[in-house]
Parts: sequence; structure tokens; C-alpha cells
Amino acid sequence: MKEKYGDILVNQLPNHVVQCEINRPPNNFFDLALIKDLADCFDDLDENNDCRAIVLCAKGKHFCAGANFETPGQKPEGDVLAAESADQRNPIYTEAVRLFGNKKPVIAAVQGAAVGGGFGLAMMADFRVVCENTRMTANFVKLGFTPGFGLTHTLARVIGIQKANLLFFTGRRINGETALEWGVADVFAQVSEVRESAIALAQEIAENAPLALISLRQQLRPGLREAVQAATDREGREQYYLTRTEDHKEGVKAVAARRVGNFVGK
Repeated sequence: MKEKYGDILVNQLPNHVVQCEINRPPNNFFDLALIKDLADCFDDLDENNDCRAIVLCAKGKHFCAGANFETPGQKPEGDVLAAESADQRNPIYTEAVRLFGNKKPVIAAVQGAAVGGGFGLAMMADFRVVCENTRMTANFVKLGFTPGFGLTHTLARVIGIQKANLLFFTGRRINGETALEWGVADVFAQVSEVRESAIALAQEIAENAPLALISLRQQLRPGLREAVQAATDREGREQYYLTRTEDHKEGVKAVAARRVGNFVGK
């Protein structure tokens, strides 16, 4: 088993659990390379008989603070500007869709921020462990565009249409307690124990028959990869246009300055 896929560190743990750690502290911003490396890692773990469950975690303050809109003059690598036209699939979403087709159950240990596409990455997992400093937000509208990473499908699938719509339309963030109450999260732990709690849940799952686990996951997630593909195709088209507006430029400035955007509808 490889120990590293780009900035993804891989560690075989006892009792058939594999830990995959995003190593871009403190914010763990994602880009095309990171998601591709993670998808390649998951593909290999599908063929690893000593892996029955995966813990997805991150080194540093935040689980994944989304795409990097904060560095002046730097194009956000997670942005749909990676696509050359509205009809072309965003390469980052092509890689993201691969994650939804893997066989092994995934438990995400979410400390700090899971923002935008980072929230989408957390929702890719089967289960989420959160803590007192967790904050989750699909803040796309504050940036002048609309959700991606399949969130328009995955979030409503877990917490229902109304709660998902509330998060999408307001761009508000929720903390760990609310995430647990709403069903976004499955386990609440102290921040110092969030990873250990995720590992414990993974080991509880991995002690069971591996073929039954794979079969069960397929039965409980029928057509999920195809649904996420359709969602990201639609999301990518909308994002392509919206990220070329003046409101998007204003949204990036407003979020960086921690103020309300002065949007004009252009």
C-alpha cells in the first residue's frame, strides 16, 4: 500500500481501518490535484483486502476550508474557471464523482471549517464526526455563485430539502451541535478526540464481514454516483456563468473582508 498520494497521507491502522489524511495545514484548501489524488487513493483501497473502512481526516486547524479565494492574484483552483466552456465538465467535479463510486465506507473527522467544496467533501462520506469547533457552510451565494461538489444532491439526501435549501439560500454556517441535531453529523466528540472517535466508529464497522459491508453500501447508495454526476453537470454549467459576473468578483472581496456583499445583479 502506498503511503502517500500527493498531499494525502495514508496509514494502515489496526482492525482493517485505513486513515487518509489531507496534509495541507492549516486550511487544507482543495484543488484538482488534491481531489484526483484522493480518488486515486480510494480506487487503490477498493482493491486492498486489509481495508474495510476509511477514515478521512485532515492535519491542521480545519478539515477543508474549500477553494482558496484568499490569496490575491491567485486563481482559486477549485473554481469552475477550470472548465473551458459551459458545456465542458469541470475537471475537479469529474474527479469528485469518482469518490462516490468507491466500495468502502468512509467516516469523515471534521474539525474546524468545512466550507463550500470542503463541505461537499465531508458530505461524500457515509458518516461524519464533529466537535465543538466544527463549522459547516455552503456559502456559495455569498460569493456570487451557486453550490457545487454535488451538494445540491447530497445535502438534501441526508437532511431533507427544506434544511438544505435554508443553508443554500442564506449561506449561513452551522456548528457541530446543530450539525448533529440536523443529522448532518452522526457523532459529536471533543475536538481533541474527533479523530479517535472517527477511528473507533470505523473499527466498529470494519469488524463485520467485508463482502456484506460492500454489498450493504451498494444497496444503501443506489445510483448515487450517477445522481452526483448529473448534479455536478448542472452545478458546473451554472457556476461557469455565475463566476464570470461582477457579483462574483464582489462576493470574493466581501467574504475576504468579512462583510456583506454589495451585489448589483450583473
